[in-house]
Amino acid sequence: MRIKIADDEIAYLRGRTGTLALARTLGRYFFLETEREEIVLFTDPGDLIVASSFGTGDAVERGLRCTIFHIRELGSPLIVLPKGHPASPRLKVVVSVGKRTRISCRIRPGTHPEQDVLCGAEEMDGLEIHGTNDGAEVIGFAGEVCVERL
Repeated sequence: MRIKIADDEIAYLRGRTGTLALARTLGRYFFLETEREEIVLFTDPGDLIVASSFGTGDAVERGLRCTIFHIRELGSPLIVLPKGHPASPRLKVVVSVGKRTRISCRIRPGTHPEQDVLCGAEEMDGLEIHGTNDGAEVIGFAGEVCVERL
């Protein structure tokens, strides 16, 4: 499924138990903070920020929008928690940045510095999202998609 996403828009992929939000990176760079180092992620204009939450509804979508806004528009860093960190099970939103994102329900939220894998709801396990010149190509998703202004 192809989804057109303008520079000022966000797309929501709505599942029964989880929600994903997608926005274009606009070719900006982002800071990835790990326990040991800071990494600068350079992106192409067609790359995406993908945010995932284990929840649905208006409050979840506002949280996803806010998270993407903080990262893309305000330059907030991406934080990678060390494995076993007590906050990992309490994370409400996790984020990936790059050309491709794979969704997995078999990883622990917030502990993977690889920016091509992101935890998500079980129903979205195996889903792939690829950035394109005008939005996204989503493989393995048949649910509801909604595009709104960011």
